[in-house]
Amino acid sequence: MPVDFERQSLPEELAAAGLRSTEPSFFIWLGVVPYLTQEAIFNTLSWIAGIPRSEVVFDYSEPAEIRDAAGQAALACHAARVASVGEPWISFFIPGELAKSLNDLGFDEIEDLESGDIAARLSGAPRGATPNSGGHIIHARRSF
Repeated sequence: MPVDFERQSLPEELAAAGLRSTEPSFFIWLGVVPYLTQEAIFNTLSWIAGIPRSEVVFDYSEPAEIRDAAGQAALACHAARVASVGEPWISFFIPGELAKSLNDLGFDEIEDLESGDIAARLSGAPRGATPNSGGHIIHARRSF
């Protein structure tokens, strides 16, 4: 079911689809966050955090100014490609600041994997063997 996070009410759309927001829920929100405003992102995360024992997995990207030269080049390349088809990336996060914001919303367990760690998990390579490109996958859980 498609939802326009900038214009539609996610709680209303999911309730219409049968979600019971009083029961534990797991949300996979991949490939969406970079394209949304921070207001839409935090409205959604706040709503998810309000569901007891809820969890969310989403991806995000670090801003250019905290990346090394290779990470800045990778961002410029990928961002130009998606912008050229009318889908620019508009939201970026500093990992520690995002973790604090998630804690403030009520998530009490947070695992943030940078791209190098993701590659190591998938390939079996030692951690740190693959450089961080600035991309992340984060898992946030509200355990109560």
